[in-house]
Amino acid sequence: MGLDIRWPIGLMFSLIGVLLTGYGAANSAASVIKIDGQGININLVWGVVLLIFGVLMLLGASRGSKTPPSA
Repeated sequence: MGLDIRWPIGLMFSLIGVLLTGYGAANSAASVIKIDGQGININLVWGVVLLIFGVLMLLGASRGSKTPPSA
């Protein structure tokens, strides 16, 4: 099996991260949560977190071993 599980996981999290970041940036007033008097855009924050995780998974998959282990 030559498929690394990090490829589809990285693609999925990157896509969801981009969508959530875009939604949080476009609708900043609708997704603000007040915590200790500060307004935190939760969609924007979690979109960036998911995007970073997805990119890290894709980087790990691309830097992974290129040849399958020999038996």
